[in-house]
Amino acid sequence: MLNLYKTRRSIRKFQDKAIEQDKMEEILKGALMAPSSKGLRPWELLVVTDGELLQKLSESRGPASKLISGAAAGIVVLADAKCSDVWTEDASIIAIMIQLSAHSLGLGSCWVQVRERLTPQGETVDSYIKNLLGVPAKYKTECILALGYPAEEKESHKEADLPLKKIHFNAF
Repeated sequence: MLNLYKTRRSIRKFQDKAIEQDKMEEILKGALMAPSSKGLRPWELLVVTDGELLQKLSESRGPASKLISGAAAGIVVLADAKCSDVWTEDASIIAIMIQLSAHSLGLGSCWVQVRERLTPQGETVDSYIKNLLGVPAKYKTECILALGYPAEEKESHKEADLPLKKIHFNAF
């Protein structure tokens, strides 16, 4: 598991290659096993593979979201905020589980933040996504995960570079 953590990096350049259905199914089934507060599972996952929709999603945050246009898929991580007061945490947990699962299968990913972000035109990215993808109003969007086969290589994290001083035992 530690090797998975060391080698998972944010990938912003993807190959022009579709993700096999069995791999996507494995990622999504694994995601649905994510823990959530009180087992409420407030999250919903909206998988986007249509090239035109991926292009429109890539325009949602200007330069910060441009990478989505080159991805094979985007997974929009949503949650029902009325279902759980810790929906952001629950959505974040399922998102990182998706990223780690994707990496374990040879795929790259990048988290594109949505919550509390604006489009270049000043609209919330959450509203932009709801309008584009027909998401019901009760849901909030945490992020979009861009997924695909990496078209770039990144160096692994090195244990020697870990900020170990950030770890405290028994007292700060």
